[in-house]
Amino acid sequence: MSRRILVVVLFVVIMACKEKQTGLTMATASTIDINESDTKDSIIVKAAHVVPTPNQYEALKDEFIAFIHFGPNTFTRMEWGNGMEDPAIFNLQNLDTDQWCQAMKEAGMKKVILTVKHHDGFVLWQSRYTEHGVMSTPFKDGKGDILRELSDSCKKYGLKLGIYLSPADLYQIENPEGLYGNLSEYTERTIPRPVEGRPFENKTTFTFKVDDYNEYFLNQLFELLTEYGPVHEVWFDGAHPKRKGGQTYNYLAWKELINKLAPKAVVFGKQDIRWCGNEAGRTRDTEWNIIPYMDDPAKLNRFADLTDPSLGQREQLYEGKFLHYQPAETNTSIREGWFYRDDVFQTVRSTDDVFDIYERSVGGNSTFLLNIPPNREGKFSPRDVEVLKEVGERIDATYGKNLLEGAKGPSTILDDDVLSYELLDGASKEITITTSEAITLNRLVLQEAIPTHSERVEEHAIDAWLDNTWKEIAKATNIGYKRILRFPEVTTTKIRIRVLQSRMAPALSNVAAHYYKSRPPQLSIMRNVDGEVTIQPKKESFAWHSWKPDAANISKNLNGGFEVRYTTDGSEPNENSMLFEVPFRINSGEVKAIATHGDELGSVASTTFGIVKKGWKVLATDSTAEKSEAGFAIDANTDTYWSSAANSKPHFIALDLGEEHVLKGFAYTPQTESASGMIEKGVIQTSTNGKSWRTVETFEFGNLINDPTARTHNFKNTVMTRYVRIEAKVIAGGGDTAAIAELDFFEE
Repeated sequence: MSRRILVVVLFVVIMACKEKQTGLTMATASTIDINESDTKDSIIVKAAHVVPTPNQYEALKDEFIAFIHFGPNTFTRMEWGNGMEDPAIFNLQNLDTDQWCQAMKEAGMKKVILTVKHHDGFVLWQSRYTEHGVMSTPFKDGKGDILRELSDSCKKYGLKLGIYLSPADLYQIENPEGLYGNLSEYTERTIPRPVEGRPFENKTTFTFKVDDYNEYFLNQLFELLTEYGPVHEVWFDGAHPKRKGGQTYNYLAWKELINKLAPKAVVFGKQDIRWCGNEAGRTRDTEWNIIPYMDDPAKLNRFADLTDPSLGQREQLYEGKFLHYQPAETNTSIREGWFYRDDVFQTVRSTDDVFDIYERSVGGNSTFLLNIPPNREGKFSPRDVEVLKEVGERIDATYGKNLLEGAKGPSTILDDDVLSYELLDGASKEITITTSEAITLNRLVLQEAIPTHSERVEEHAIDAWLDNTWKEIAKATNIGYKRILRFPEVTTTKIRIRVLQSRMAPALSNVAAHYYKSRPPQLSIMRNVDGEVTIQPKKESFAWHSWKPDAANISKNLNGGFEVRYTTDGSEPNENSMLFEVPFRINSGEVKAIATHGDELGSVASTTFGIVKKGWKVLATDSTAEKSEAGFAIDANTDTYWSSAANSKPHFIALDLGEEHVLKGFAYTPQTESASGMIEKGVIQTSTNGKSWRTVETFEFGNLINDPTARTHNFKNTVMTRYVRIEAKVIAGGGDTAAIAELDFFEE
């Protein structure tokens, strides 16, 4: 054998050994392009080498982070401002950002993102480039700076800081001299623009070819990223409440500035972090962070919201031209809506609910972003603080202790070092862990070595050694950064992890077992068209608590001796309240319920019901789309809905309530099958004969597409009527149909 041939043979052997040891066949990157010559198999190999950037990985490790929505809407009680509010409406007298940070720290959060400018254009810092903000309010005689105080508190409590700067700016749109859409020329501008008397310590400058509004936006970004300490996330959304003058955003210029001034920051809504697709805290069962793109994400100026039920499956990867790592944030609010309204009518999520979202989002390969809106006293309200504290305690009680400490198995997955890993390159792709004594568990945490080996597991199962045999106790799809498996508790000395399908050889970096002390389940309260109320655990509770969903006799069917207690007089239910055994009838009013187990009480579920719908009739509609009959709007079933046909304005539905009622308000539940037909603005009318109508009030519901939940409108004055008519004036998203899942009317 010649020397040259020997060298080649040795090289091949060395590379084969390296592949066997590392599971890698090519270089890793956060974006990898697909060539026309790539086969399906080669595309999957490429997907197995797409890894997060260091900034993305650090953001994933934050896991549980906070949102703060605060501004004029806090005082006007609106979800979206209109940009024409007098800044003086922001009548803040006190501010306690230390209280915010202490509460967030107790919850286990690691980062907070402040809405320094929402869509109304009002700014929460002392900007050089506008007077529409805190500088024009009574707060500290116009000298206050909310972001400054929060930044100082973050440093004090060890929290990372992020900023939400809305690209949309209704003040700049509505103001006659506003810069948004003013048709200014694109010329070379120097950022930051000097302002007399307020020099910058940071002397970095940029030159961009932009228009007036993009220059304004870049100047504000420069202030935020240079004067408030390290910024770890810049948050952009896609809200576009009004368009003017063909205004476009030059994100590539924004990106260059952010990358230079905040090198550790990830950008939400762009190439770094994406939206989960809803604002209700829902998560996909399979959340892949390796996403196909048709264009190079590094060169995109605009990123679409990725809201499809499935992203990143094999069949979807085959259709792309680039494979890109882009993790999701699961965002929702602790309160109904993003801004604080009140402590009476605005509902607050229970500890059970927030903890459930935490486990599903953090344990589902995403980051949990929870909004906590400060009240008009500049603090988090007591109920919000209580929930945050309880969630933090529950996270610590459940995940603070790893039951596999001292267990026997691969040391690389039991050493609590997420950078070490066990490469599963054998035919069986199994790992067995043995404990010296029996452990009782109902949670298992798995993590892949994504910084080095990407997300590769596509399906896996967990077995426990029970009665001298293996029994499957949990099964799921991908793992990625983290998967939390939840299942009914088992007691065992051996656990087996089986990878059933993967993209190349997966590398597991961490396995931990935990025990969550079961609590009484969260409840759902429902009523049919005849007024009969049923109470049962929420659907998600069935999966790992083994409830038997028999509404006819739920208390006898709840596992472990749980009971359901309820009230109908507005009082808080307890272990001595009425026992729910069979459906009961209620004409209208509030039903509150809890599940109990001995002295332990679950979270309170509450539903306010309007008038019983039995005997209601649809008098008329403008039209009806196929398979969306009018009666579905009043059938007490939110899974069905009426929809008008396209181009049939005015869209309306008229009802006969059967008899006269003194009404104080109504509730509109949009359909959730799609984003079509959501009534953003409309009028409610009444009649004495069901034929001629008079307008009682106008109504408006914001943010329906992103948060399609039931909305209530209370009348300024009560109305006595038998006949009502709802007419849509504006459909969210510019749609041309109106849709109603349910209408409810509330009596005085």
